[in-house]
Amino acid sequence: MHTGAPRESSDEPRPTFWPRSENLLMILALTVMVTLPVLEIILRAGWKTGLEGSSTIVQHLTLIVGMLGGALAARESRLLSLSTVTFLPESWKKHTHWFSQSFSAAITLLLCVASVQFVQAEREGGDTFIPGVPLWIIQTVLPIGFGIIALRLAYRTSPKWSGRFAGLALIAATVAIGVWSPWPPENMVWPAMVVLFVATVLGAPVFVTLGGAGLILFWGADQPIAALPVEHYRLVTNPALPSLPLFTLAGYFMAEGGASRRLVRVFQAVVGSLRGGPAIATALLCAFFTSLTGGSGVTILALGGLLMPVLVAAKYSERDALGLVTGAGSLGILLPPCLPVILYAIIAKVGIKEMFIGGLLPGLLLIAMTAAWGIWAGRKSVSPNAKFNLADARAAIWEAKWELLLPVVSLGTLFSGWATPVEAAAVTALYAFFVEVIVHRDLKIVRDCPRVLTEAGMLIGGILLILGVALGLTNYLIDAQVPDALAAWAALHVHSRWAFLLGLNLVLLLVGGLIEIYAAIVVVVPLIVPIGVSLGLNPVHLGIIFLANMELGFLMPPVGLNLLLASSRLKKTMGETIRAVLPLLIVMLIGVLLITYVPALTTALLP
Repeated sequence: MHTGAPRESSDEPRPTFWPRSENLLMILALTVMVTLPVLEIILRAGWKTGLEGSSTIVQHLTLIVGMLGGALAARESRLLSLSTVTFLPESWKKHTHWFSQSFSAAITLLLCVASVQFVQAEREGGDTFIPGVPLWIIQTVLPIGFGIIALRLAYRTSPKWSGRFAGLALIAATVAIGVWSPWPPENMVWPAMVVLFVATVLGAPVFVTLGGAGLILFWGADQPIAALPVEHYRLVTNPALPSLPLFTLAGYFMAEGGASRRLVRVFQAVVGSLRGGPAIATALLCAFFTSLTGGSGVTILALGGLLMPVLVAAKYSERDALGLVTGAGSLGILLPPCLPVILYAIIAKVGIKEMFIGGLLPGLLLIAMTAAWGIWAGRKSVSPNAKFNLADARAAIWEAKWELLLPVVSLGTLFSGWATPVEAAAVTALYAFFVEVIVHRDLKIVRDCPRVLTEAGMLIGGILLILGVALGLTNYLIDAQVPDALAAWAALHVHSRWAFLLGLNLVLLLVGGLIEIYAAIVVVVPLIVPIGVSLGLNPVHLGIIFLANMELGFLMPPVGLNLLLASSRLKKTMGETIRAVLPLLIVMLIGVLLITYVPALTTALLP
């Protein structure tokens, strides 16, 4: 699974004119996204005024960043996918790659066609973006973006032109069937779904899987496929959604600078002398880093290589060290300002602040349980002569004081009442830039910042592609009254909220182990929230249950994200990684059950 996480080296060939132009557009778009909300805060505080239309501009910059980032990710072969076909013989891989890329290009081209239909309809509507600029001009980013991605997927079907021409033939045939099907579409839904499933297993990007499912279902129901880009546009321009790319950018500045090294030193100095101290430091550091970067993938890639030697040097067995780093990588997802919490709040239509408050105690519980297991596993980890050194701790904290203040800046801005979530995210991104570029000078403005902005844009683009097409699929399910049918079935057969929660845990464990977390939020949350509310569940509690299960899903064999990343980053086999993480999987499962069946853990701090 490719996560689009930060690269470890900046020694890359200089891009040519077209890639350099794309990178420059991404840098400019993200810079403006940070600048406008911060200016809004300053103008509102100092002059009781604001920038007219700035919110609309930032929302549509999210659309531009999303599609441009998707094009960049396609250029670098870094679109998020569920499979890397490592299980296949080497001789088969070029053929499976050709098929999955060709089919992916065909689906993306159909999404481009659907987007053209959407823009044509919007053009007739006559809405304006800002005075003098028709809205449809900005919306053309959708078909342009999907078109570029389709071209790049088609180009990468094969290193040889003969293979590319063969791929074009498959693409043309697939698109022709989708547009001028010689068979009744309703009879072709299941065969098309089987082909889509095969392409997914063979490495098709996640957005192709979800977008393809939506296209097939709309096609089979004889409904306009333009409904997919309509929902994509509606989600990506949601007023609260710009906080996702802005918090992601803040996390990238932290991950690419020297923050990980300074934070490792802090937690080692403060708790490293305790029995099991390295494990406590690992749990705390991973949770802190994940809450800021928004994903366990970045945490494992940034910290795994630093923490494994520390744990092994402290006399942890290789297996326990591997299990602890892998398991702790997802800690922090429930803590503010982590991105999945924000996205859940947007999709479930609950307050972001309430979700942040509700996740505090459950998030701390999972950290404490992981650290407790680490203490037990590391009973012989620290020499009896090891002592806490106040001078070292003070020096480490002082060196990392700016990074340690980042959550204070982020949450203080958000809960102060004088900034919206998007503005708080912009302040956080600007602060992270200030710390890593101006204060510590780990990143150089000319040499490093363009790379960091571009890397962040690629990850943002991959995620927003998934979110947009996933909402289109969700919209089909809602139109087909699937949530109503599930709610009616639950009312008839599920009379206890506890039975519902048990079944929900089982389903979400499967979902969390197979489906990317952002896609799962967009597709699954609208289906379960009506049922939970009908059974009297607090929607914030339901959200924390959902996210805790997703956190556990990162560790679920055989394809949990943390398993794949730890295996790759730490150069271990999947079998070794799975065996190492099993104890943490059990510990965290107990924690998830406590979060589920003790609602007060979530609701106690809510106003």
